[in-house]
Amino acid sequence: MAKYNFRDDYSEGCHSSILDLLTKTNFEQQEAYGDDEYSQKARQLIRNELKSESADIHFVTGGTQANLIVISAILKPHQSVISASTGHINLHEAGAIEATGHKVNSIESTDGKIKTKDIQAVLDEHIIIPHMVQPKMVYISNSTEIGAVYTKHELENLSNFCKKKDLYLFLDGARLGSALCAENADLSLADLAQLTDIFYIGGTKNGALLGEAIVINNHELKEDFPFYMKQKGALLSKGRLLGLQFVALFENRLFFKLAKHANSMAQKMANALKQNGYSFLAEPVSNQIFPILPNQIIAQLEEEYGFYIWEKVGDSHAVIRLVTSWFTDDKQVNRFIKTLKKLS
Repeated sequence: MAKYNFRDDYSEGCHSSILDLLTKTNFEQQEAYGDDEYSQKARQLIRNELKSESADIHFVTGGTQANLIVISAILKPHQSVISASTGHINLHEAGAIEATGHKVNSIESTDGKIKTKDIQAVLDEHIIIPHMVQPKMVYISNSTEIGAVYTKHELENLSNFCKKKDLYLFLDGARLGSALCAENADLSLADLAQLTDIFYIGGTKNGALLGEAIVINNHELKEDFPFYMKQKGALLSKGRLLGLQFVALFENRLFFKLAKHANSMAQKMANALKQNGYSFLAEPVSNQIFPILPNQIIAQLEEEYGFYIWEKVGDSHAVIRLVTSWFTDDKQVNRFIKTLKKLS
């Protein structure tokens, strides 16, 4: 039997409604570079969710591209971005941010979240002006790279602190659907429109073939943004391909339905792991879970399932990452649970 993949949430293609819409509109002539009617419609659908008509919305192909464009567009050459040590821009983007000339100020974090006291510590370290970089942006992920989810209260604290300290707050939303649909989540897209300067909505990891929607809430950051997109190769001539996908995702709230499915599959696996006595690197609340398992069991699970070994825990255990998607097969989840019970 072929291995079933719990490595990521982008191994499948896309939801059938996206394929249907792409096929249905395939021979239509549309304006280029995101000026097509479908991109315009997608922007309005998203603004409706944001409850904000003033938000600027731009579509790009992926998360690393979104992070690179946003950070390099907003920061001046001498300015830096503050990130959790686990942050995607700090660990998994091949130095993309540093390659633009901007330093990443890393904050140690076990669950991927950032606290105001940690930001203040970075600010306190960078007071020898002009000999040190100037921290100007705070980068957070929701959900985090460890699967944790920010509460509204936590984001309000960060937002207020950043405003007080004249820092931009940028939220990486590669897995924003999962974060907003977590069982105890109390944040909405409308909240993000009020509490962040800029964020993006991830489609790639939630049912789209590819694509992220960058949402600019701070008016002073809107000017010339398309120029930065063009310079970084992100202004697609066939921008309709991105707009169409977000129409399909937001027209009937499909975006949220798919995220809820991914979360429910992850929680089913997490509950089974807990019942078998296993603990986690962080409390499992989204579609990424990080159980701590004996190496012997990990080796046996690897014979049937694909997943990442995240980090070692002593000589006999390790943390693995299990990720469920918008299309995760419930039968395969049940098979995993049955295998786990047999091995435990």
